[in-house]
Amino acid sequence: MTTQRTEPAQNADERTMLEGWLDYHRKTLERKCEGLTDAQLRTAAVPPSELSLLGLVRHMADVERGWFRRMLAGEDASPIHYSDADPDGEFHLTEEDTWKEAYATWQAEIGEARRCAAGFGLDDLSRGTGRHTEEPFSLRWIYTHMIEEYARHNGHADLLRERLDGATGE
Repeated sequence: MTTQRTEPAQNADERTMLEGWLDYHRKTLERKCEGLTDAQLRTAAVPPSELSLLGLVRHMADVERGWFRRMLAGEDASPIHYSDADPDGEFHLTEEDTWKEAYATWQAEIGEARRCAAGFGLDDLSRGTGRHTEEPFSLRWIYTHMIEEYARHNGHADLLRERLDGATGE
């Protein structure tokens, strides 16, 4: 089954367009993982990088949590896969790490991100502040950053998928 992805509206209001592009990129990453085994998803297929598709999904679960729950809503939501002792923990996979668990966690964080964002307008400022500026972020900035984050990692996912089984395309 192919993951269904909706093209973002070309003439929508700003919020609908931002949310549409973010959802489009979320679904793109899902499509890049579709049909692969757990072993393939764990494979760091572009040495010397330790990036894997499973690691990218785990990373994006933490990114969703960080920007929407911690930064925007000010929730006390600990990182899922990384720690101070292992800041790249989402990419340090074991045989016990499965697509089923990673996908469920990622989808739950997307749901929480939508819940958090629903309570804010585009110009509303986050409850958390940046590490370097100590300034809050608008929801508009967070949406734009998340689109950029997914777009960049979807480029990585393109390369990983092609190396794994030759599949190319959006």
